[in-house]
Amino acid sequence: MLALAVVLVALQRLLELRHSRRNEARLRGRGAVERGRGHYPAMVAVHALWLASMLVEGFLRGPDPPAWWPAPLALFLLVQPLRYWAISSLGDNWNVRILVVPGGKLVKSGPYRLFSHPNYVVVAVEVLTLPLIFGAWVTALAFSVLNTAFFYVRIRAENRALRELAG
Repeated sequence: MLALAVVLVALQRLLELRHSRRNEARLRGRGAVERGRGHYPAMVAVHALWLASMLVEGFLRGPDPPAWWPAPLALFLLVQPLRYWAISSLGDNWNVRILVVPGGKLVKSGPYRLFSHPNYVVVAVEVLTLPLIFGAWVTALAFSVLNTAFFYVRIRAENRALRELAG
């Protein structure tokens, strides 16, 4: 089950990356400016290492999930609709990079009318809960801390880009 979960999440990320690249081409065609380019490779590496770490720790731990596995699974599944609500609310503006069309209008619909950066809430919950389903608590804790530091950099860069470039 662990390997299947890792493959499914990796597939989800690859499909989202494909969608992001299509949106990136459209945004660049409209004159989008990229910010935070320097930390993008680190973001990709952290997510790949998170999946690999979960796989290794889960296999080392053994095949039986902990007795409390339904709780992190429920949380993991609970945030998935928020991910796709955020993506659909941003439409062609959704991207894994920080791309802003100068003078563009900020999206204030969907989950963005309730709070900023809903997709990062989803990622934070995923990074914590998916490894816990399989008892990979070291991965859950280590990558949650790493992810928090990354979000600090990423959200500041994103907010700065939106303030500077969006209308």
